[in-house]
Amino acid sequence: MNFVFHRSYRGPLKAVILDWAGTTIDYGCYAPAVVFVEVYTRKGVPISMGEARVPMGAHKKVHIRQISQMEAVAQRWEEVHARKPTEEDVAAMFQDFVPLQLDCLADYADLIPGTLETIEEFRRRGLKIGSTTGYLPEMMKILLEEATKRGYEPDSSVCAGDVPAGRPEPWMCLQNAMNLQIYPMEAIVKVGDTLPDIDEGLNAGMWTIGLAKTGNEIGLNEQEIAELPADELKAKLERAYKRMYQTGAHYVVDAISDVPPLLDEINARLSHGERP
Repeated sequence: MNFVFHRSYRGPLKAVILDWAGTTIDYGCYAPAVVFVEVYTRKGVPISMGEARVPMGAHKKVHIRQISQMEAVAQRWEEVHARKPTEEDVAAMFQDFVPLQLDCLADYADLIPGTLETIEEFRRRGLKIGSTTGYLPEMMKILLEEATKRGYEPDSSVCAGDVPAGRPEPWMCLQNAMNLQIYPMEAIVKVGDTLPDIDEGLNAGMWTIGLAKTGNEIGLNEQEIAELPADELKAKLERAYKRMYQTGAHYVVDAISDVPPLLDEINARLSHGERP
């Protein structure tokens, strides 16, 4: 009789990798969305905030390209320019995007309520803190400075421009693991507010937690959410939860402050030999 050895990690979680806009800062994930709208407006092709948000989480140039490939946007572009958008158009808009984003990032750098307390709880549990983002390194420099002023400083931060490709590919998460010197990947949790955040974590072999309320899926800031009728907010949250679970998230909660209790559940699953 032949036997196959099954190797399984039974230890606790060692790290959490967090997204930035919509997860730890910038409630509603506004900073990138408003700039995507502006760069298309400059080309004479208006897009809605909803259209601007669809590819959120990707590398910013990829994001601009994916907007241009939306059927409705491509049609509007053709009406204005008498042709479909090209890669040269994408490159030109990306060139416009960078300084516009740099100029406004600090205006959207406030921490989402509960972030500092949650980070403190992660630290109390002995967890390292990593981060990934679709922002470029020069943008991340500004955000790190602003976050540090507000009391948040991750142990590792990796941008899409630091690796061969951004989300949904796993390289930023894997680079974080290397920076933090932590393995195996099932000992790490990825937390984010976009569908590509979840894909990124899954592709890296990690547990994933989606944040439905504070980020791109609803796309409203704290005051705007407070002003929503209860039934409308409920419908938006239900849609966000459904989309994240359909993408494959292991768990979905409203905000980063809801994450700590889930870590106990993941630790229990790990202790029984479960993997993401």
